[in-house]
Amino acid sequence: MKLTGADIVVECMLEQGVDTIFGYPGGTILNIYDSLYKYSDKIRHILTAHEQGAAHAADGYARSSGRPGVVFATSGPGATNLVTGIATAYMDSIPIVAVTCNVATPLLGRDTFQEIDIVGVTMPITKHNFLVKRAEDIAPTIRRAFQIAMSGRPGPVLVDITKDATANQTEYTRVIPEKIDNYKVESPAADFETVVSMLEKAQRPLIYAGGGIIAADASAELKRFQQLLDSPVTLSIMGLGGFPASDPAFTGMIGMHGTKTTSLAVKNCDLLVAVGARFSDRVTCDTATFARNAKIVQIDVDRAEIDKNIKTDAHLVGDAKAVLTELVKILSRQEHAEWMQQIAQWKKQYPLVHSEGDILTPQCVLETLYDYTHGDAIVATDVGQHQMWTAQFYSMEKPRQFISSGGLGTMGFGLGAAIGAQVANPEATVINVTGDGCFHMNMNELSTAAKEELPIIEVIMNNNVLGMVRQWQRLFYGKRFSNTTLNKKTNYDMVARGLGANAFTVTTKPELLKAVEAALNCRNTPTVINCIIDSDQTVLPMVPGGKSIEDPILEIEID
Repeated sequence: MKLTGADIVVECMLEQGVDTIFGYPGGTILNIYDSLYKYSDKIRHILTAHEQGAAHAADGYARSSGRPGVVFATSGPGATNLVTGIATAYMDSIPIVAVTCNVATPLLGRDTFQEIDIVGVTMPITKHNFLVKRAEDIAPTIRRAFQIAMSGRPGPVLVDITKDATANQTEYTRVIPEKIDNYKVESPAADFETVVSMLEKAQRPLIYAGGGIIAADASAELKRFQQLLDSPVTLSIMGLGGFPASDPAFTGMIGMHGTKTTSLAVKNCDLLVAVGARFSDRVTCDTATFARNAKIVQIDVDRAEIDKNIKTDAHLVGDAKAVLTELVKILSRQEHAEWMQQIAQWKKQYPLVHSEGDILTPQCVLETLYDYTHGDAIVATDVGQHQMWTAQFYSMEKPRQFISSGGLGTMGFGLGAAIGAQVANPEATVINVTGDGCFHMNMNELSTAAKEELPIIEVIMNNNVLGMVRQWQRLFYGKRFSNTTLNKKTNYDMVARGLGANAFTVTTKPELLKAVEAALNCRNTPTVINCIIDSDQTVLPMVPGGKSIEDPILEIEID
């Protein structure tokens, strides 16, 4: 049958099983939005307050569901407003498909109104991107975009379509998408034999897992591998939820704000097995001293990550689920009772400091949220101190439960991501933990949550400062707090209510309990809980940039 290019775009979305699109219309993409009007009974479109919010929502949808997120935007500023969201997804290997429209083909390259080379702009921050100028190329390109986004190491793909291509007609035949098979192993059997030999010789092994465990849905395989190896497990911030935080084998998060137990485990292990993790600078800190006493095995789906940041002694290339499944088949059960007892002793000796009494602290806020949600909420964050407090004190028990910008560190990410997560998981409790600095970046998306009747709980750690930057200024810049005290005149309750949300400001634990209970009982309206905390609260442990993970700071003197 003959369809316009715009209709083909929407038909291809239906082919791929897309049920929700986040976006914002404009001149060049109007043909597609006219088609969305005709297909409104089949695809839900969520109109956000800003294209950046739409990109983050598509990202949160993907992270929480494992399905690709989709975002639409018009040309020029509409497309450039997606850039930070696309880069966020790229750094964290999140599958989103962004569809933008450009000016008509004859007008390309003429500095036409709202023309921009978005393909050129996004080339370094997409897994792949396309410029489509003919209606007959739309369907195969969009099908290819979804295949690229979801295969191998996931990532964002952008498809830019000229306006005339969306208006022209061409033949269209619906195609059932081929199932994407990521369950692949590239490494030969000999490499597996080498790794198994190393595993069986190790006396103090440590498993370090990252976001690749989540992407591959390999949590069960990781648990089975850990049981066979009888090894402690640490997770990067992107891997949180990939191994139960309540498991005695879990040492806590690794890296700049990881636990002291993890630092000691990294220092003393004789074999470190990295699974779906890229040894980022926030994990390794000083690479020269990272796991200096250990042999290193790296398991990753992306061959380009092997030996990129840390030199390995052996590696296996393949999907984490597939590789771990094969390892479990050939690895005999190991026993490291003395090593596991040492881990337990360190955990007891160096616990994270929890809250006491009715004073409102970050720990108190997060422990309350955990208790009231029974640890079962989907938790998004923005970036800063509150992000690390959340990673430390809201214990993640399952994959796709924690949604945070790990690689790019995007302030303003959380609320849009929480919207996407709530749409993908309508029955779930979804919380976004933010700071007062981050809140001001994308608070406009509260209006989106209210319009869509999404009961997201927005928890603001309000300390009147840019807390993480201030912490660095305290430690390394002679307490010269340059432009990190906010002193904004914002009335948070009025802003929240003005955008359609419920609102509470709390200063004590009893007030917090009432606010959380009220928020959890509201099922069709977002709620903002503005938590007033002290500006001198710090995130500990902390490893200064470039210093050794072996020597984290455990205490900061506040005068």
